[in-house]
Amino acid sequence: MPRMLDVSDEVRAEIGDEEAERLLGGDSAPGLYDCTSCRTPGNTERERTSTVLFVGDETAVLAFAHAACIPSQVVPVAEEQLQGAVRSITGEGGGAEAEVPLQAELGVTSGLVLAAGDVHPALVVEPLGPIARPGTSGPVDVFLDLLREQGFSSVTDVNDIPAQLPGWSVLVALGKLHAVLQPAVGGTPAQAWWQAHRPMQVADEWRAALNKSGHVLVLCTPSGTIGAQPREDLLRAALDRAAAAGRLVGGTMPLAGT
Repeated sequence: MPRMLDVSDEVRAEIGDEEAERLLGGDSAPGLYDCTSCRTPGNTERERTSTVLFVGDETAVLAFAHAACIPSQVVPVAEEQLQGAVRSITGEGGGAEAEVPLQAELGVTSGLVLAAGDVHPALVVEPLGPIARPGTSGPVDVFLDLLREQGFSSVTDVNDIPAQLPGWSVLVALGKLHAVLQPAVGGTPAQAWWQAHRPMQVADEWRAALNKSGHVLVLCTPSGTIGAQPREDLLRAALDRAAAAGRLVGGTMPLAGT
């Protein structure tokens, strides 16, 4: 049965026209899958579905996502991460690729942070659950370790502006937050590390601070550290506690977009 699949030009270029047509015709695409973005069930026969190709140095894995969550795209990832994800697959055939948990669900909050004597636009990133390395299981949350490997630095005092992360940027367009982009790999365009399910409206004050500074402080903490804070003073207090406990990393990213 034909599938309601979106296969972008860049994905088609990687997998070839023949495989793309097999997917669209239902020959090699699963009916049911777990969305690689939100991790909830999807059905390629009943709802628009994006094909997402994770590409390492030597390995490529095709996964599926709700089209409402992320568009069809090629996502460069570390070969070690991809191999770990492949090892974690149980069973053979039958759409096993859709079980690869390469993307975690991240909660992102925008706010203003006073640092170095000035107000800066910030994004606070906190996973909705503990993060384990692909191919492993257990209670250990390695979210901060993974970010440090990507160049994020430990934040022990929120008053200090974290170092700039080369190649990373924050995509804001028409006054809305769209994504956090990670560095391009192998000449490919920059890919989304985090992408809003729907463009996120940000406060006028946040946009004004962004227009003034041209950068965003991206502060990340493990699941269960910050939570939902109704006011910015409470958010700042939670960030200060996370920094004091060694549970905060960050990086400064320039604006991408307008």
